[in-house]
Order: sequence, then C-alpha cells, then structure tokens
Amino acid sequence: MASSRYPVSIAAAALVQMDRLQMFAFSVHWSDGSDTFVSRSWDEFRQLQKTLKETFPVEAGLLRRSHRLLPRLPDAPLLSRGGRLGRGLVRLRLLETYVQALLATADRVSQSLVLIGFFEPQARDLESALPPNSMVILPAPEKPSPRPVDSLDIHTLEVQSLCCVQPFHTQDTQGRPFHTKAQESLNVLLRHPSGTQFCTSRAYKGTRADELSVPAGARVQVLETSDRGWWLCRYCDQAGLLPSVLLQPEGLGAFLSGPATLGREDREKNKTTTGPPPVPARPPLSAIQSRCCTITRRALARD
Repeated sequence: MASSRYPVSIAAAALVQMDRLQMFAFSVHWSDGSDTFVSRSWDEFRQLQKTLKETFPVEAGLLRRSHRLLPRLPDAPLLSRGGRLGRGLVRLRLLETYVQALLATADRVSQSLVLIGFFEPQARDLESALPPNSMVILPAPEKPSPRPVDSLDIHTLEVQSLCCVQPFHTQDTQGRPFHTKAQESLNVLLRHPSGTQFCTSRAYKGTRADELSVPAGARVQVLETSDRGWWLCRYCDQAGLLPSVLLQPEGLGAFLSGPATLGREDREKNKTTTGPPPVPARPPLSAIQSRCCTITRRALARD
C-alpha cells in the first residue's frame, strides 16, 4: 500500500555516539519537498530488513532467488580501522548504500508503509537538543570538491570555532595532508542559511491562504519572528505564516545547519510544558501589517 508522501532520496549525515550507543543520522528528502533529519540504530536497521523480508517475500527472494530485489544489509568488519568509531563510520556508509538501493527498487517497496514509517521523524528526532555528552562525527567526503574554496562566495559563509574530539587525518582542498590533534581548536567555515533553521514539532494544516501546511518534523526557515505567536517561514519554496509554538530548534539539524536562535528561557518553557501547546489566535491583518517588514507585507499582499 502506497502513501501520498514517501522518501525520494536519503543521504548519510553523521554518526552520533551516545555513551555506548551509536546512532546513524540521515537527511531525508520527501516527495512533498520537505526535508527531515532522522537517526536510527544498527539494530533498528536490522529489524527493518527483517520486516521487509516478511512483508515482501517475493522481492526478498524467499520464493525464488532469481526474483530477489531487496538489497542485502552488509555489516562492517568487527576489527575495523579506527576502532569502534571507525567501524561506525564504515557502517554509516554501508547504510547509505543500503537505503539508496531500497529507494531504487519497485514502488511497491520504496513507497511502502514499512519504509515510510521507518523514516518518519520520531519523538527523539524532534528533540531540540542532543543527549548530554553526545559526540557527532561527520563523515569525510569521498571525493574532494571540484570547486576550490577560493571561488566560494565568502559572504555566504560564517566561521565557527569548534573543538576536535579526536586526532584526524585527511587532505585539504588542494590534496595536501591535513592533520588535527585531540582538543585542538579549529575554525570551521559553515554556509550561512538564508533564515534560521527550525523543525515542526507536529503537523499543521493552514486554514488561510497566507498560512503554510507542514508535516511533523519538517525543516523550515524562519524569515521573521513576532511576539504575536505567528512567524513568517519558508517551506518548500513557499513563504507563509506558522504558529511559533509548533517550531523548535533541531538537535542534530541545528548542529549541521548552524545554531538556532531559541533562547534558554524558551527551551526551559518547552521542557516544562505538558502536552502540545495551543495554537494562538491569529491577530487582525491590520496588526500584522503595522508591525511587519516589507517581506511580510509582500507575502500577505499575495493573499
């Protein structure tokens, strides 16, 4: 059974080490144009493979091996280079190849409720912060960027100082050796997004032409905030209003896309709130127009 919303592309984002548990984070692009970050354990992927075999015995080759369409789920060697973290990074690459092969199978599998449900954002994917003492390891690109860093638009980049968690050896953009030490401070160039990145804590269906409709876990860019409870956001190349109570900084997404702007008081308020907060009443159109910027007025004028 197919759904109207299904993943169309999935890419490995990071390895997240939490105490003794390793989580594998992926960026998922959906058929409705939305993007989400999800993290799953190795055991959850093994369970997915088992469920797919039970749900699609023909495609799994259980009835006839020549009819097999489901890819196999290979594991990394137990003694991998780099120890446990090295094995985790190998697993991350293997999982990326595995899920991309799943999406390349027949629509009956790639658009099935099994696969859709597996990659739908869960409650832990919507947390505004990672668990304490979590370590996020970004995989090194397999191929150097063909575009030299000197040709990048420096106005779209921002510098952040980050601490290296372990020694690392790679090559720079010119192919020269690049070495770092544990606890060494590095200046990291991050591409600055055109708006602050948030995710939706639950789905919302817009009731007016100037409002957005978004699924749970969707990544949106906040273009303008307001103290009246409605923010101007961009989602799937459309700009519109969303209730701010539905928006929260991403945990892993905030790390990968740049810092979010939700203050400490707002985060503490979200922690102590029981149940989903109510959507505030829409202020009169005249009140919005009197307090908004030119971008907002143009968005409202299209109504």
